[in-house]
Amino acid sequence: MSITHTMIDRRKFLASSLIGTVALSLPLVATAQPSLKASVAGIRPFTFHATNEALADLRARIRATKWPERETVQDATQGVNLATMQKLADYWAHHHDWRKAEAALNVRPNFVIEIDGLDIHFIHVRSNHENALPVIITHGWPGSVVEQLKIIDPLTNPTSYGGTEADAFDVVIPSLPGYGFSGKPTATGWDPQHIARAWVELMGRLGYTRYFAQGGDWGNAVTEQMALLKPAGLIGVHTNMPATLPDEIARVLPDGPAPAGLSDDERYAWNQLSFFYKHGLGYAQEMANRPQTLYALADSPIGLAAWMLDHDDRSRDLITRVFDGAHEGLTRDDILDNITLYWLTNTAVSSARLYWESKLAFFQPKGVELPMGVSAFPDEIYTAPESWARKAYPKLIHYNRLPKGGHFAAWEQPQALTEELRATFRSLR
Repeated sequence: MSITHTMIDRRKFLASSLIGTVALSLPLVATAQPSLKASVAGIRPFTFHATNEALADLRARIRATKWPERETVQDATQGVNLATMQKLADYWAHHHDWRKAEAALNVRPNFVIEIDGLDIHFIHVRSNHENALPVIITHGWPGSVVEQLKIIDPLTNPTSYGGTEADAFDVVIPSLPGYGFSGKPTATGWDPQHIARAWVELMGRLGYTRYFAQGGDWGNAVTEQMALLKPAGLIGVHTNMPATLPDEIARVLPDGPAPAGLSDDERYAWNQLSFFYKHGLGYAQEMANRPQTLYALADSPIGLAAWMLDHDDRSRDLITRVFDGAHEGLTRDDILDNITLYWLTNTAVSSARLYWESKLAFFQPKGVELPMGVSAFPDEIYTAPESWARKAYPKLIHYNRLPKGGHFAAWEQPQALTEELRATFRSLR
C-alpha cells in the first residue's frame, strides 16, 4: 500500500547484511516443468541457502525476546496481542522448519536478471501445454514470492486442477526491488512506475510478445502502471485489490457523513474504508514518512513479525486464529515462511522504502484502459463494489465478489484466485 507524500493528502489517500548465503547455481526443477535457458538475455540461475549459523542466530534472538507487559484491553485495539506473539515465537523457535520452505522455493526455476543496474529475482515456470499464455504476477507488502507458490501448478498445469488445456499459463513471479531475493536500490527512484517499466523489460527479454499481468497491494499499483504504459505485448490485467475509490467518497473520508443513496455493497466498502482511515492509516504513514527509522524490524525477529502481522485488521485476526489452532487458508508455517524470508534477506527496511518512493493515491482510479478483471474479496482492506469498478475501469471484462478471502488472496484462497484468473483472461486468448 502507498500514500501520497503531502501531509494534507495523507488523510485522504491510502497508500497504503544479507544473513545467510546466496548461491548462483542451477536450481532444482520440478518434474515436468520446462526451465528457462540461463543464457537468454543475461539471465542467471539462482538458488538460496541460509547458513546454519543464520538460522541458529534467528532462533536465539527469538528466545531472547524482551517481552512487554500484556495489553490492557480484551481485544486487539492496542495492536497484536501478547498471547498471539508468544505462541508465534514458541512455534518459530521450536517447530518451524525453514529448510522445507527453502526447498519449496528452490525446486522452482529461479533466476536473476539485471535491469537498470539492479538485480531482479523472479520465478519462471513454463507450462507443458502448447498454447499457454504468460502472466506476470506481482506480490505486495508484507508479502513475497511465497504468496504465489500455491497458484503456480494450477495455472501451469490446469488439467490436473479442474481446468482445461485452454486455461494454461506460463507464470513469471518477480520479487519487488528491495524485497526478498531482488537487489536493494542504493538510490532513489524505484517507485511503482519504474518497477512497471522494469517488468515490461523483463517480459520482453523473456521473449513474450503477448502476456497478461496480475497483482494485489503493491502488485496492483505496479500492474496498473504497466497498463498505463500500454506496452504492445500486454493484453489484459487482473487485480484482487483494485483502485476504484470515487472522488465523492474520497472527499468525505474518514469522518463522513457517507453520501446518500449508497447501495449495500457501497455502504460495506464505505464502512471498511472509514475504519481503515481512522485506525490503520498510521501504519502506512510510518513507512512512507520514515522507513529508515524502522531499525527494530532489522534487529528483532519478533519486532518484525509483529509489524507484519498488524498490516490490516482482517488478516491479523485470521493469523491470530491460526496460532490459536484454527484451520484457515493460511497455516502457521505459511506465515512464518514469509516472515523468515524477510528476516534472512534483511529486507524489512529496504522493502518499506517503496512506501516512501510512491506518490500514488493508492485507491483512486488511474485511468486504466486495458481489459481489466476484478476479484473483490470480503476481507480485503476494502471490497470494491461492482458499481465503482465499472466507473474506474471502462473495459471491465470480469467482476466477481468472492464469498471468502482477504488481503493475501493467492496465499489464502489459491483455488478461487486461480479460477478468477482463468475467467478473466479466457476471452482474451
